Amino acid sequence: MTQLQIFLDIATEAALTAGAVLQGYLGKLEDAVTEKGRPGDLVTAADKASEAVVLEVLHRHLPQHSILAEESGKIGNQDNEFLWAIDPLDGTTNYAHQYPFFAVSIGLLINGTPQVGVIYDPLHNELFQAAAGLGATRNRRPIKVSQTNELRKSLLVTGFAYDRRETSDNNYAEFCHLTHLTQGVRRSGSASIDLAYVACGRVDGYWERGLSPWDIVAGIILLQEAGGKVTAYDGSPLQINSGRILATNGYIHEILSHELTQVPPLSSWK
Repeated sequence: MTQLQIFLDIATEAALTAGAVLQGYLGKLEDAVTEKGRPGDLVTAADKASEAVVLEVLHRHLPQHSILAEESGKIGNQDNEFLWAIDPLDGTTNYAHQYPFFAVSIGLLINGTPQVGVIYDPLHNELFQAAAGLGATRNRRPIKVSQTNELRKSLLVTGFAYDRRETSDNNYAEFCHLTHLTQGVRRSGSASIDLAYVACGRVDGYWERGLSPWDIVAGIILLQEAGGKVTAYDGSPLQINSGRILATNGYIHEILSHELTQVPPLSSWK
């Protein structure tokens, strides 16, 4: 068994266990929901309980590895060769409202490059797994990106960051522009699910700003192993900490990148 397969199995154990925790809390939070700072940036008891389970599994199997987790922050040397990026509940707002799009996302960076990823949607019982060179799967069966090669025939997905009320760089103009050029743009409210859906061909492309590494590391390797492409908006290599990502099936990547650079200001829309 390869080292990456071992890491993938450990991440899968953590994701499935955390998913069971989320199932147990769903619909039972009552007043255990708070805002972390910005309006709409929520944290729940379920986030914390899910993350505790993930950390326990990783510490038990891989105590020498470092961690970057949404709730606990930086654990260990962040320059470590092995750095896990963890979102214990991606889609907290959805979860708090019992809207059925949320997931556990666990990704591993090795020397700064995504190498292992597991995304688990416990409500729909969908387990997405990938590791570099080992392919990508949904519920243990291989997946691949769509074959859509025209923007006008594509279905896209995006999201809006918590600071959207505070900045004009809020993705509203991009959303309007691309809605006019495609068959539609959806918003799930979970970046990891968005990337998983591009990877398995349900949607053809995804872009978003205001993201953290724990939102995207697992999804990046999943999409790449499924045959997709991930870059910055302008097509240059993605910087994990940039907060922006463009992810597609590869066929529409260049044209989608071009359109993102051509978006007119929202004030010009009529």
